[in-house]
Amino acid sequence: MLTIGLTHYLIVAAVLFCTGLFTMITKRNAIGILIGVELVLNSANVNLVAFDRYLGSERMDGQIVALFAIVLAAAEAALAVGICINVYKNLATIDVDSASQLQG
Repeated sequence: MLTIGLTHYLIVAAVLFCTGLFTMITKRNAIGILIGVELVLNSANVNLVAFDRYLGSERMDGQIVALFAIVLAAAEAALAVGICINVYKNLATIDVDSASQLQG
């Protein structure tokens, strides 16, 4: 019988992190980069909850910190979508290379 241990969660978190990093590096539009950032933040949350579960913390510190990280990620996503809408309104594109025209 297969039991799911800490190593399995760490592998899932590593795959999420690598996928998010690859997405942030390869995408050129702002929404794709935002999705990559969210994947990286979710991998950190998986690590926090897994370590909290398997290290035997009775105070649920990992879950509480993960909850704060989820709240911050939601706020970050809301601000980033607002910025993307503003850039699209001004430039008619969400390509991050075109956003350098907004300087000065």
